[in-house]
Amino acid sequence: MPAPIQVRTSAREANHGLNSERMRAALVARLRAQGIADERVLEAVHAIPRHRFVDEALASRAYEDAALPIGHGQTISQPWIVARMIAAARNGRELGKVLEVGTGCGYQAAVLAGVAREVYSIERIKALHELARNQLRPFRLPHVRLVFGDGMLGVPSAAPFDAIVVAAAGLKIPDALLAQLAVGGRLVAPEGGARQRLVMIERTGAQSWVRTELEAVRFVPLQSGVLL
Repeated sequence: MPAPIQVRTSAREANHGLNSERMRAALVARLRAQGIADERVLEAVHAIPRHRFVDEALASRAYEDAALPIGHGQTISQPWIVARMIAAARNGRELGKVLEVGTGCGYQAAVLAGVAREVYSIERIKALHELARNQLRPFRLPHVRLVFGDGMLGVPSAAPFDAIVVAAAGLKIPDALLAQLAVGGRLVAPEGGARQRLVMIERTGAQSWVRTELEAVRFVPLQSGVLL
């Protein structure tokens, strides 16, 4: 597993009241109280200062359990849903290679880096792909690989994946993603239009998958193609 991520609080962050250690600890305590029991996932959330992934004007809200805008009609998911999806995909297992569909600002990829040996994250919006690259650079995570491309197609050259986490809701789970899931692996994604539910799909064989519906959620829509 990757070494713990060491993060220093800058003078600017201290002046804005962003005592990262204290606020991250409070966030983890809330997540635990909300039912997140996977300690590896909680440790990964604790390691990543969420305020560094949002606009400075929103930094004071970074540790609220809320989705926040990151531009281009996209959001950074609320911390609870990030932890919930990763914990469901992990299911207590050691993860080798994982895929995130929808890099956004890079926050969830950074959290995934704390629970997996190798992380691929694909983003269809070029500006967000570049934003995530810049946001993640100071963390020096060599096992995180960012890909610019159509997330509905996945990253077949790197498949199969032990886990796939999708950060946008399609009307159905793309067949390409199901095909890239390793046998025994889990895919967690929101599904639906106006009404969405989180679904978990476990691949049980070469041509067999088991689907479980979880709770109601609200995500931005999953779209095909790329935006330059």
